[in-house]
Order: sequence, then structure tokens, then C-alpha cells
Amino acid sequence: MPSYPDLPMESVFTRPGGAQCPGVYLHRVGNGRVVYFPGDLDRTFWQVLAVDHGMLLRNAVEWATDEVPHVKVEGPGILDLAVWEQKASMTLHLVNLTNPMMWKGPVREIVPVTGQKIALRVQSDRRVRRVHLLVAARDVPYRTDGDTIYLETPSIGLHEVVAVDFS
Repeated sequence: MPSYPDLPMESVFTRPGGAQCPGVYLHRVGNGRVVYFPGDLDRTFWQVLAVDHGMLLRNAVEWATDEVPHVKVEGPGILDLAVWEQKASMTLHLVNLTNPMMWKGPVREIVPVTGQKIALRVQSDRRVRRVHLLVAARDVPYRTDGDTIYLETPSIGLHEVVAVDFS
């Protein structure tokens, strides 16, 4: 994407016939995949948190890894995820970052997020015995389809942990 001025506001638009430089390069090398952004997309996303930039980065990672993600969470807000697998269990930590001040210093208010739909892949030789929420201190209904379990969390304040016990 060709550059354009950021001020004055009435001049913030791309110009016709500007530079014809691609905004992203995708390349396959053997069985691997490479994504290259010639611009500064990651820093720009970090500074302005534009949804389109985040979606482009996520899609690039998904294309480059070329595999079904181990966890997928859909719902309102912004969550930080961490999956930890042990011999007899798996845990998914969901940290709620949804807040107008989330990157700008101390959090002044916790903004709960509702109904996160979770798809969590488990190894095909594992059998799920129980799924429960550690912060809410209750079991949660789930369904299994192949090597993936599906569930939905209730409202999450600051943090929730999905614990999956295997038999």
C-alpha cells in the first residue's frame, strides 16, 4: 500500500497511481510457508489496535502454520490464551484484557466478557472425562466431535481456567 499523509484530515487517503508495491508476500518453500510484510504492520497494530490489522496478522499466522489451531475462541472482547497439557489433564487459561486502558497503564475497571465459544483440540488417544471451570467452580457442558471438544463459558471477569480431565 503506498504511503499517504496523515494530516490534514481531508488529505488522508491513498493517491491513484501510487507505488505498486505488494503489502504482503506469501511463499512456499518445500513443505514450509513464509509470510513477509514489507511494511510495519505488527508495530502499527500494537499502536492503533485496528481490527483489520489484527485479522491480517492472524490470517497470516494461520496460513503459515498450515494446521488446525489447538484452540479457537470466539466471542466479544479481547482475551489472552494459554494452553497447558499434562499427562492426565489440559488447562486453558483465559485472561480478560477487555478494557479501554488495557495497553495504557493500570486497569481502572474490569469489563466482563460473556459467552466465549471454545473449540479445544485434544490428542486422538485421549478420552475426556470431565470439563470444569476453576474460577466459576463448576462443571460446564461440552460436546465432542472427533478430536475437538466444544464448550461455552459464562461471563468472564478477570480470569477463567477451563480444566479438562482425561480418563
